[in-house]
Amino acid sequence: MITEVGIALVLHDGYYLVGHRGPDGPLAGFHEFPGGKCQVGEAPADCAVRECLEETGQVVEVVRLRRSVEHTYSYGTVRLHFFDCRLIAAAGPTRLPNAFAWVPRAKLAELRFPEPNAPLVVELSRSSQAQ
Repeated sequence: MITEVGIALVLHDGYYLVGHRGPDGPLAGFHEFPGGKCQVGEAPADCAVRECLEETGQVVEVVRLRRSVEHTYSYGTVRLHFFDCRLIAAAGPTRLPNAFAWVPRAKLAELRFPEPNAPLVVELSRSSQAQ
């Protein structure tokens, strides 16, 4: 069985919205983009928007699917759907929960992300050098 996961890649003024997992649970201590498991019948894009709001309080809209990646962990297989997202103008990039911060995209590669995120993180960090 594969668990579908929607993930929001929220870029605002050169910064990505990034969280840090606590010391307990799967992937403890890793950084992550807002996202989570899709609910029954929920499209991954809708999941990314919902999870971003629940985790960060930020209202976003999906711009496009950047990529999907399947990965098997010791606890199961996930299919990660990464969506480029933008803030809805009224939301603004302020008042984030403690676990989340705005990270300059050039600094993404310095953070510790789960293995299936690695190629994407490199791509996102390098894109800042080209612009």
